[in-house]
Amino acid sequence: MNNRQIADYVTKNRESHYRLAYSYVKNPDDALDVIQESICKAIHSAHTLKSPEFIKTWYCRIVVNTALDLLRKQKKLVLTDDEAFEALHPGVNDTLQDYDLHQALDRLPGHYKTIVVLRYFEDMTLDDIAEVTGIPLSTVKTRLYKSLKMLRLELETDEKGGN
Repeated sequence: MNNRQIADYVTKNRESHYRLAYSYVKNPDDALDVIQESICKAIHSAHTLKSPEFIKTWYCRIVVNTALDLLRKQKKLVLTDDEAFEALHPGVNDTLQDYDLHQALDRLPGHYKTIVVLRYFEDMTLDDIAEVTGIPLSTVKTRLYKSLKMLRLELETDEKGGN
């Protein structure tokens, strides 16, 4: 795969890649840094992509790993500010329930959150998620089921608690 093909793919899908990065780092500037570093990594490792049909999972893996690397370096919790959150969904009125969902999602352990974000926010198939995360398909299915169960319990607790 050549650098031009990678550049075309990244440009065409820049918004979804930004959302993916932002879902981890919760900061617009950090998300842009993740994207910039991911592009550099993708260009430098273009030779590792054996077939163009795998570019989506290959590049998403780079973005996820770069975001996780940044979080490990920062070793801090990043709270979502309202303006940045609204910037992700222009023209859409965010409801309190959506906000509660995002808070509950942020409380999930990282390996569960990754599965949910890739499946429901990036609309990836379970096979693609297995490829991106490098874990077996059966583990992806199990983690997705467990994470949805945890989210449901978390949201029910919030609802009963009056939050």
